[in-house]
Amino acid sequence: MRAVLCGANGAMGKLIAGILGEELVGSVSIDGENGVPKTFGELGKVEADVVIDFSHHTAIADVLGYAKEIGAAAVIGTTGHTPEEAAMIEAAAREIPVFWSGNMSLGIAVLCRLAKEAARYFPDADIEIVEVHHNRKVDAPSGTAHMLFNAIKEVRPNATEHCGRAGEGKRTPDEIGVSSLRMGSVVGVHEVHICTGTQHLTLRHEAMTRAMLADGAVDAARFMVGKATGLYNMNHLLEQA
Repeated sequence: MRAVLCGANGAMGKLIAGILGEELVGSVSIDGENGVPKTFGELGKVEADVVIDFSHHTAIADVLGYAKEIGAAAVIGTTGHTPEEAAMIEAAAREIPVFWSGNMSLGIAVLCRLAKEAARYFPDADIEIVEVHHNRKVDAPSGTAHMLFNAIKEVRPNATEHCGRAGEGKRTPDEIGVSSLRMGSVVGVHEVHICTGTQHLTLRHEAMTRAMLADGAVDAARFMVGKATGLYNMNHLLEQA
């Protein structure tokens, strides 16, 4: 595999670069430190199988444009995309293979499946999602929390996402609450609470280190080599595990 990495000087970028080793054939980072080009224009056209993006969601147009230019697949590891940016990703998947996930952890993919299955068995239960991250994380709720909500919505099509809770008013039967905590150096904790009034089921995933996400991103990149045009996610990767 030959990979180009966007966001190479970030914490995640450095981890991914360390795993890729000689498979890394090009890097871009907006800070331009360590001799890394600031833009894809500075990098120039590189022969690569995949472009991995762990920069910032606002760079998505450049990432997709470059992947299309060199005929590579794209692996999108950024979160917090606007509706317009999400539409760009979906449109690009009609031209190139695109892997897009709010979390690159295999464990989170399993958690999504478990949450969906549990919601199926308890159709009338109250469901709340709680996510905890370090105090430097910019977006809230996390992309993973949205993944969990969307997984549950597959079996609860009328579900609505209720982010944060304040003021007066009862929760509605269809709402799924999503609460975000930002503190310290927490890598990432996600919990799904399912409560019927007579029993309470908690599903929990805790990320011990960011290396988990770097491993998943590289696994996703290798999975995408040679794939047909289309939009892929962690479920596709999980199915081949």
